[in-house]
Amino acid sequence: MSAHPANAPSSTSLGTSPNSARWRRSSHSTGMNNCVETALLDGGLLAVRDSKRVHRPALLFGAPAWSSFLESVHQAGAS
Repeated sequence: MSAHPANAPSSTSLGTSPNSARWRRSSHSTGMNNCVETALLDGGLLAVRDSKRVHRPALLFGAPAWSSFLESVHQAGAS
């Protein structure tokens, strides 16, 4: 049996953040850098990193995993 639910977002470490990526920060971000940044990569992957620790590895999400994650967040906020 898997330790993760079947609909949980899958992720993998990039190792290092790609230098050529164009990182975006949420418009809801405060000036305190308390947010995450995202970047679209080749192959339709989304990279996600901590804005306070940009030198650390980012996570990669495929479109289905990211959509599932966002849906879960929206459902949790609605309940």
